[in-house]
Order: sequence, then C-alpha cells, then structure tokens
Amino acid sequence: MNLSKDIFNISTEQEFNRLALKMFGFQYQKNLVYQTFCNLLKKNPSVVTSIEKIPFLPIEFFKTQEVICGKNNVDEVFLSSGTTGQNQSKHFVKDITIYIESFIKGFEQFYGKITDYCFLALLPSYMEREGSSLIYMTEYLVKHSNHSLSGFYLNNYAALIETIKKLKQQKQKTILIGVSFALLDLAEQHQLDLSDIIIMETGGMKGRRKEMTRTELHSIYKECFNVKEIHSEYGMTELLSQAYSKGNGIFKTPNWMKILIREPNDPFNLLNPNKTGGINVIDLANYNSCSFIATQDLGKTFVDNSFEVLGRFDNTDLRGCNLLIQ
Repeated sequence: MNLSKDIFNISTEQEFNRLALKMFGFQYQKNLVYQTFCNLLKKNPSVVTSIEKIPFLPIEFFKTQEVICGKNNVDEVFLSSGTTGQNQSKHFVKDITIYIESFIKGFEQFYGKITDYCFLALLPSYMEREGSSLIYMTEYLVKHSNHSLSGFYLNNYAALIETIKKLKQQKQKTILIGVSFALLDLAEQHQLDLSDIIIMETGGMKGRRKEMTRTELHSIYKECFNVKEIHSEYGMTELLSQAYSKGNGIFKTPNWMKILIREPNDPFNLLNPNKTGGINVIDLANYNSCSFIATQDLGKTFVDNSFEVLGRFDNTDLRGCNLLIQ
C-alpha cells in the first residue's frame, strides 16, 4: 500500500471508501488487538463489504493494549493527558513521517502553505508533560514556518503582546494556537485587537478553570480579541490527523479522514446526518495502528460531511485535547 500516493491523494468519496475497506483488511491481518476485537464481533474482511460495517475499536483500548500493526520498533509514543491515578492512552507511532505528512497536508488543505504564516503557541499545559502529539505538530509548524517570531510563549503575555504588535505592523499572516484556559487568561487580562490574527483554540480546561460551553467561551474571545470567528482544531492522541473549524464549531476533515455517528445505546447502528450520537472516526493516516476508532465524544454530522462536537459521554475521564461540553 503506497501511503503518500493512495491515502494523501484521495479526492472522491468512492476512493475513500475503497481505501478504507482495503485498510480494514490490512489491519485485520496485522493488528492482533483489532483482529481479536473483530473476531469477537464475528466481523472479518469476507463479511465487511462497506465502511458502515467496519467495526470501530473503542478508544479505551489505547489505555490497556498496544494497538499496533506488527511488533517493529516505533519512532514515537504519544501519550494522552491524565491526572494522577488515570491510565494514559499510548499511541505507538512506527513511522513518524506519516504523522508529519498528515498534519502538513491537513493544514494546507484548509489554510494554505505553512510558510505563509507566523505561528504563536500558547500551550502551557501541554508543555508541562511529555509525549504530546499537539506539541510535536506545533513545534514542527513553528520551526518550518521560517518566521523569526514564531515560537512558544507559555505565560509570557507581555512578550506575546509585543510580538503581535510587530506582526500587525508587518501585516504578517499569523495564527495564535492556544489551549482554552490560557486564551481565556489572556482575554481577561488584556483587551487586544487581534482582528488580523487567526485564533485557534485546541480545547481543554483540564480543571484549570470553571467549565464553560464552547459558545460562552468563544463569545468572550470574540469580544475581548475583536475577532469575528474563533477557529478550532479537533485532534487526539489516538489519531494522526486533525479536523479544523473556521467558526461556529463546525469542523471539516481532510480527505483521508471521515466522521460517522453511532447510536449511543447501540454502538453498531450508525445514525443519519443531524442526529446526535457517539463520534466514530476513520483516520486512514493511522496506517500502523487502527484507523477505525469509537471515541467518547458526542456529536453529529451534516449532509456536507462536516460535523459538530457537542460534548462527551457521562462518566468518562477528562481529556485535555477534547473540546468543551456544549
């Protein structure tokens, strides 16, 4: 299977469906954890004839099993955030170049060339731990933007504000990517005109602040930063691709990623657009782990294949990379 040719050059839904079924057959053979799960459901490549029939592995398996195709050496191990006493998800990445190609091409599909932007990162909670896939991606974007002012600003708001002033004077296209509570701290402490800057929220209060709905949070950002829309990134440790929202909490996926919605009380029944249920993700960039994941997020899709994240199932552990309860 030629990754760069097949996965990252998908242009039609038919191509996606064909490759997804091919991926299912490959991962059924190579991923013993996934194969065992499928066998328990009596699902195998001989009976799975459409993507709707593919079994989706519950995301919790990444906490207790090595979800990997084969047993070769890995390039990176990405870890989920977690508090004391919680098991962390582990994503064993055998070929880091696949992740790099995925986030580059995913970003460029929605925003254009990386080198057109200056990237300002406000991600203190992610910087405090190891193994963050978001930090890996952001570090790459900062480095390869080739802009001298790109960088991580942590809690140094004075330096960040000074940098923003310089970028506005230069009329430089800029993306400020930040975790929710850090952007909220910035908004509450400084009245800034960021109307020329893309503000991209990654979610995650993680107990730092009182939980707020995304609508409430984005309203504060828009008022304090003088921007019309707040952008968002939807990604997680267990995936190697990201979806993006350019406003109103409506996300779109890159061409090799698809969202399906399952019925909350019957995980094997998929729902039509505009119906709320559990989010299933097909991420074909997860070539060496599992491309078919049942998340703990709630959401709904729309007829144009965009989707909205509405919260999380009850009684699930908090995850820093997930969006806020709607």
